[in-house]
Amino acid sequence: MILNVARKELKSVFASPMGWVILALLQFAFGTYFLNGVNEYFEVMSGAIRPAERTGVTMFVGQSVFGLASFVMLFAVPLLSMRLISEERRSNTLPFLFSAPLSLTEIVIGKFIGLVSFLSILVALIAVMLCTLNAWADIDFGYLLSNVLGLWLLVASFSALGLYFSSLTAQPVVAAIFTFVALFGLLIIDRFLTGDNASVMNYLSLMHHFQPFARGLIDTADIAYFLLFIVTFLTLTVRRLDADRLRG
Repeated sequence: MILNVARKELKSVFASPMGWVILALLQFAFGTYFLNGVNEYFEVMSGAIRPAERTGVTMFVGQSVFGLASFVMLFAVPLLSMRLISEERRSNTLPFLFSAPLSLTEIVIGKFIGLVSFLSILVALIAVMLCTLNAWADIDFGYLLSNVLGLWLLVASFSALGLYFSSLTAQPVVAAIFTFVALFGLLIIDRFLTGDNASVMNYLSLMHHFQPFARGLIDTADIAYFLLFIVTFLTLTVRRLDADRLRG
């Protein structure tokens, strides 16, 4: 049943012009940064293209592409997640959703999986694009895997937060704004504090936990943070919908 909900949400994204527009714009941006990165690499290496001198091409090109991806998802995810539940609330179809032979947990997880599946396509396309470097260079697949995993966990966390804010209001635009503000705050929260407060804020910052992945390091503590973040906001979404169901 969860997969049925996920499939419905994924189809709805592709059925809307916004989904295709976001997909096209992001792929254009990623492709542009990728080609610029390759050109800059050749310029920096000054024609040194022997195998022994090609080391670092994955990081050289990948850091710009993944850096851009982690930033633009800050804008894309709120736009994609804003209608997940708020649209149901605005169109007064939420009671029908509650009466379906599904638990609230299945509904929330299904919507979450549907959105993350769409975003996973974007992440996969980035990975495939960078893998094309292997046609002429020995790329670092470990670095690539680390960045792909980190970006996927980051967008999944964005999606969980966006789903939660979508459950709080009947206005999709309001949900998108709240999600963007919250995500922006969680990304930069560690940059404005010093001392003991800074260490606490570092742990709460999404970007602080993404940076090791961007450097090619996979830390189980960072994975645990993202998973806990996702579970927390999915649970809050379920509790919010349960409160709405009890109020009738």
